[in-house]
Amino acid sequence: MHSPTEENYLKAIYRLGKMDENAKITPTTIAEAVRVNPASVIDMIKKLTEKQLIDYDKVNGAKLTDSGRRFALNIVRKHRLWEVFLFEKLGYSWDAVHDIAEQLEHIQNAELADRLEQFLGFPEYDPHGDPIPNAMGELPNMVNTLLCDVELGKTCRVAAVKDTSTVFLQYLQHLNISIGSTIKVRDKVIYDGSLSVEIADAAASMVSKKLAESLLVRVLD
Repeated sequence: MHSPTEENYLKAIYRLGKMDENAKITPTTIAEAVRVNPASVIDMIKKLTEKQLIDYDKVNGAKLTDSGRRFALNIVRKHRLWEVFLFEKLGYSWDAVHDIAEQLEHIQNAELADRLEQFLGFPEYDPHGDPIPNAMGELPNMVNTLLCDVELGKTCRVAAVKDTSTVFLQYLQHLNISIGSTIKVRDKVIYDGSLSVEIADAAASMVSKKLAESLLVRVLD
């Protein structure tokens, strides 16, 4: 059994590795991810290394071991299942579920995640479109097409968001964009990369390049 702090470190290292598989994960980048002083990260790195959950050296940085990755995936699985439960069953908005799931993911009961997954109907994605690992640590197929890369005239469906900050999710709600929304790309402004789009067949509106780089979509035609 590991402490909530250890779990948060493992989850942070997993996410940093997913963002860029070739990136060197240093104590400084870990400190930024878990929002602590870099000096305190060194002690945790030693603990996780002793428990054989990570490998670390100054040249290559921190990497999860096989057992560390399995444990990190289990934390991610619990977190995303709780997000689905909070969103679908308790009616929380998608910008509110993350912080609550951060607390619930640390519940240690071994059967709870399996029962929760079954109760929810074995969902593959959380309310933000992030893939949910199954009990074996296997992930469903991920979408990697950004809205900014969709060809002019094509229609796509929103599959996931790269930015899960409250302010961004609330902005998407203001634009009537959510997981499953359809967006047709009408035009691109060469000057700044902003897009003219039709959201759910509504009148055309402009969205920024920053927004277009933060939405993962499936092209429909």
